[in-house]
Amino acid sequence: MYSAFQLAKKYLRYYISAKNSKGHGVHSPFVFDFIIHVLNDHKKYECYDIAELLRKQLLANNTIIEVEDFGAGSAVIPFKNRKVKDIASSSLKKKKYARLLFRIAKYYQSKTIVELGTSLGITTCYLAFAYINSRVFTFEGSHSIAQIALNNFKQAHLQNIDLIEGNFEKTLSGFNNKTDKVELVFIDGNHRKEATLKYFDFFLKKSSTQTIFIFDDIHWSREMEEAWKLIQQNSSVTLTIDLFFMGLVFLNPDFKFKQHFTIRF
Repeated sequence: MYSAFQLAKKYLRYYISAKNSKGHGVHSPFVFDFIIHVLNDHKKYECYDIAELLRKQLLANNTIIEVEDFGAGSAVIPFKNRKVKDIASSSLKKKKYARLLFRIAKYYQSKTIVELGTSLGITTCYLAFAYINSRVFTFEGSHSIAQIALNNFKQAHLQNIDLIEGNFEKTLSGFNNKTDKVELVFIDGNHRKEATLKYFDFFLKKSSTQTIFIFDDIHWSREMEEAWKLIQQNSSVTLTIDLFFMGLVFLNPDFKFKQHFTIRF
């Protein structure tokens, strides 16, 4: 993992070199449309308040739970026994990015959504709120965290979520019988190069030309940056968007040649 100073330097370079968030100078009609209708959709949706109330409750929760961590681990809280509020503070997606996930799923009307890394379930709620006809399959390794997430889904009255609990290495194999096709995949479960590429390959087999992949923390470490570059080079990938803290991948064959965009967000 990069240090805070290294990450800040990288972010500064990204911010200076990225295309502006208004769409000026972007010659791809698809990306311009994405910037105008998704990235810059500033409408306040009713579900935002519901999800953020759940976040507020988690940030005030002093309950101590034991956490099983099968991924790259927590750089902020390296202990098994953790307060819920500390987990929420360090691992929940900021609302800016959680709301972006909502808008992506809503705009492209993604029916079958996969999330690798439920955490406490806030981003899961955003994804599930996006499209009434969707089904969200979310994977969480830790039993204690999964139970809190399930409670959040219940509070939000969301019934289109299937939480799959356990080590990804085991639970993914069982997922083959759940669905043949996925339309949106958010990978935020294991910040290692080998695991990230393995997950990408796994869901690529269940993808279509309309499938969107979203990778979290693509600049989190050298390993993640290497994984991101290899994903960009994959023959199935036709367009990528680097938002620094997230990377978006599209497989649409209508794009005549590979295009890679870095956009300020």
